[in-house]
Formats: sequence, structure tokens, C-alpha cells
Amino acid sequence: MRKRTTTVALLAAFTAAGAVLAPAAFADGSQGDTTITKVVVNGGKNVVIGATTAKTFTVSVTATDNEGIAGADITLNGPNYGIFTTSSVTCVAASATTSTCSASFTVDPRVYDISNDQAGTWYVDAWVDAKGDDSNFIWKEKAGSFKVQRASKLTVNASPEPVVKGRTVTVTGKLSRANWEDGLYHGYTNQSVKLQFRKAGTSTYTTLKTITSDSTGNLKTTTTAGVDGYYRFSFAGTSTTPAANATGDYVDVQ
Repeated sequence: MRKRTTTVALLAAFTAAGAVLAPAAFADGSQGDTTITKVVVNGGKNVVIGATTAKTFTVSVTATDNEGIAGADITLNGPNYGIFTTSSVTCVAASATTSTCSASFTVDPRVYDISNDQAGTWYVDAWVDAKGDDSNFIWKEKAGSFKVQRASKLTVNASPEPVVKGRTVTVTGKLSRANWEDGLYHGYTNQSVKLQFRKAGTSTYTTLKTITSDSTGNLKTTTTAGVDGYYRFSFAGTSTTPAANATGDYVDVQ
């Protein structure tokens, strides 16, 4: 088990590094006509983090003010006191009044204090300063939202191969997901998973049945052999874990 730092220590380190952390007690507020018009995280995709691989993603906040945008601060907040911060935000003007301010965040489960219970819905808190002498600004909590998810894996094996038409095909596999706290993948238990089949020479899978992963994430079911084709398991995903499809396993029917 990796040594874990405390939230207090993290906040102290971020502050020392120059990050601006707006107190959670602050309510949304603004001065002047500054507005936030758009927030995009990771190109609109969920942030999926594996067990041992660093993930870098970009957060962009677009804002407008009659006198233009001077700068911004961006903080990301998630479940169980999760927090990602940065001291480097770059603003690029699209016009005299509108700019998009972007920051890059890197999360590495090998070194960053991120725990499994921090997977789920995260929010973007943004502070935007406008140009001019009147110090116009806007501070908005939950200006945008996104998902931080534990990467998933799904396997499948169909047997026997080949099989006589009308006989039983046994399909096994495993659904697992990243554990950020020990750097391994563990079975994802009690999850609904579809058994699907694609006839040889076609491109579309159809669902045969839905089963549930067991206490170790294992999957096992049977079906009747009809024609040559591919069997796979398909997982729709949850708020904390992305969808996954196993690579189809071909079975020759004789």
C-alpha cells in the first residue's frame, strides 16, 4: 500500500506552489458584466484513469467581458475531498471581449493521492478576471461537471471450438477495474453484463442474455450453437467505471 498524504498537506503544498484555492464557503458572485459562457473538460469525454498510467487532460473556460479577459484560475473538486489544482492557466483571446482560458491537469495514480472513493462526478470551479480599472470578475462554483472514472477491462472465452450445431457453448470472462490504491485491477462485482453474438460476415452484435458478475468479477453462462460467429461480453458502465466491450471470440459451428 502506498503511503498516503493528507488533504491538509496537499492544500498546503498547492498553496505554496502558487495555486489559488477559492474557499468552498464562497458563494457564486460577480462584479460587472463578466460571464462564463462555456466549460469543456477533456474534450467533452470522461476522464478515465488506469491503475498505473498517468492521465493528462485539459480544462477550458470561455468567458466574456466588454473590456476583455485578463486571466483566470481553475480548480477541480470531487467526491470525498478530491481536488485537482494548477498554478498555470493560459488565456487566448478569440475577440476583444471573449477569451478561452485553459489549464492542463495530470493525475498519476502511482504518485498522486487519489483514492477509489473519489471516482464519480467532479466539478469545475472558475474565477475569471476582466481587464480594466473596475476589477470586474466572476466566481462560479460548479461552472461545469465531468466524470473521473476507474478504467475497466472485460475478457471473454467461448468454448468448445469448434462446436457441433445444437450443442452447448460455454462463455466465460471477467469484468475488472483499476484500483488506484494498490495499482492493480480487481474484479468488479455484482454488475450486469450482456452476452452478445455477431454472425460471421456481419458487423452488428445482438444481445442474447444479461448476466451478473460474481463476487470476484467472473462471468459464466451458456448458449446453444447455431451458426459461425463471435461471442463477446458487453458492460454498459457506471458513474465510476466506463463501459467496456470484450474482443469477440470466434466459434466455428460444424
